[in-house]
Amino acid sequence: MSLTTLKILMILITLIGAFLVWQSKTFRIYGDQLGYEPIQPINFSHKLHAGDNQISCLFCHSSADKSKVAGVPPASTCMNCHSKVLPDSPEIQKITTAIADNKPIEWVKVNDLPDLVAFNHSRHVTSGISCQTCHGAVETMERLSQQNAFTMGDCVSCHRTHREVTLDDAGKPQIARENTAQKLMASTDCSVCHH
Repeated sequence: MSLTTLKILMILITLIGAFLVWQSKTFRIYGDQLGYEPIQPINFSHKLHAGDNQISCLFCHSSADKSKVAGVPPASTCMNCHSKVLPDSPEIQKITTAIADNKPIEWVKVNDLPDLVAFNHSRHVTSGISCQTCHGAVETMERLSQQNAFTMGDCVSCHRTHREVTLDDAGKPQIARENTAQKLMASTDCSVCHH
């Protein structure tokens, strides 16, 4: 092999390597976005709200215990407090403007799963699984980032784990009530997560 051919080959290998590094940071596949921390249209701190002020996840994500999706709170939910608390803040003004213009706030989704996965938030929340189990310690995050790779292995491993849950008098799992503790093990049947 000539010296010129070797130099061209080395340059080509370097360019391909650089492209693959760039591609791995730019193009992410569903569920494999560990550490993904997008900049949001409004600088919202989960640390301040869920951590310092101890606002329940369900206050803002009010459908998480009733629906398959946790949901993004409407701007009006923010204004329940912020019509009085820091209403002149530049970030709150963005919410006020969105409401006045009748435009949704275009939040960037942090945690996403492929369409072949049928994840149901309410099934997990009402079974006593904390949000932090999958989403990490959101109450410590200034800006939300993906804390779990959401691999099938992670889900199956969790489903195979016996969990202590508290039950109400009718035998339904409860989040905050202390009553009878019972071991719960979720199904690992494929049809539970894949329809």
